This record gives sequence, structure tokens and C-alpha cells, in this order.
Amino acid sequence: METKSPSIVSVLPASLILFLVGWGGLAGLVLNTLPTLWPRWLFFFLGVMAVTGTVLPFVAFLNIRFSGQPPATVGVVLRESLWFGVYFPTLAWLQIGRVLTPTLTLLLALGLALIEVLLRFREKSQWKP
Repeated sequence: METKSPSIVSVLPASLILFLVGWGGLAGLVLNTLPTLWPRWLFFFLGVMAVTGTVLPFVAFLNIRFSGQPPATVGVVLRESLWFGVYFPTLAWLQIGRVLTPTLTLLLALGLALIEVLLRFREKSQWKP
């Protein structure tokens, strides 16, 4: 039984739901609330959903185009999309505190990429054809 990376069409429903709820919720939140405690947390939550839904088809495409052994599963594609989803709201959170620098942006991206590479190495070491 040969496994393949999930197709772009198979991740489109989840991507569309995350995209619409995330970006629609962010638009409603920004236009209709004040930046108090709970709307601020909701902003980060919706930001994760919005960015994850936006990049999910692109990550699926990249996993199809540059497939490896073992091929990426739906869980791997979703996890890689969530890394992007967590990264950009984290940058927004750091910018609110005025501590975001280009160096910190790069180091955070490299750290998340390193975690993903190590997770993929672990999956590869446990894979049996």
C-alpha cells in the first residue's frame, strides 16, 4: 500500500472554513469592539485560524511538489500550517509590546522550522515501508 501526500482538493474544505471564520471574525472584531482583554485574546485565536486557513492549500501543494519518504499525512500538513498560524499572531503579540525586532522575527522563524525538521526526522526514523 503506497501512501501519498493529501491532495489540495482534500484540504480545501478545512481551509475554507478556517479562512472564512478567521478572517470574517477578525474583521468583525476589529470593526465592532474595543481592544480590551477578551477581544484581544479573541484576536490572537482568530488570527491563528485565519493564517492557518490561508496557508493550508499552499502547504499541501508544497508537500505534494517536494514529497519525501515517508509522504506527509493530513496531520503533518495541518501541523505545518499551524506553525504559520502560530507564528504571525505571535509576531503581532510581540509588536504590541514593542519588542519585535528583525532579529527576533528571524530567530523565531528558524526555531519553528527547526522544530518541524526534527519532527519530520523522527517520523522518518520510525517509518517502515
